[in-house]
Amino acid sequence: MCTRYRRKQGNYVTAVQLSLDTDGFSYVKWGAVQRCKKGDWLVNNGGDVYTVDADVFRRTYRETHPGIFVKITPVWAKQAAQAGWIATKEGRSRYGSGDYIVANNEDGTDAYCIGREKFERLYEPDD
Repeated sequence: MCTRYRRKQGNYVTAVQLSLDTDGFSYVKWGAVQRCKKGDWLVNNGGDVYTVDADVFRRTYRETHPGIFVKITPVWAKQAAQAGWIATKEGRSRYGSGDYIVANNEDGTDAYCIGREKFERLYEPDD
């Protein structure tokens, strides 16, 4: 059973869209190779840098100032009882026991993982 959460106020990201003539690129993060493509977003979330699918970013973030965005949609999350892997739009991600498995959609799709401390710093229950 997942709980609905919202991003705490005052938490924003900086981001730039990869609007270049490119085939994208690959990088290693979260224990595996991640891939991005033309149009995806390069996000800096408090020093944690990663990419987000273009459609997902457009649907879940709103620009407040040039290059500064806030997450406007809720997420559904649960704590992992044991370590494992999750498939994401960018690749695979490893999580540890106690980390959060998070989904942008209530049905559990568009999922990713976040470490416990970071998740609890950024999100609060959306009652």
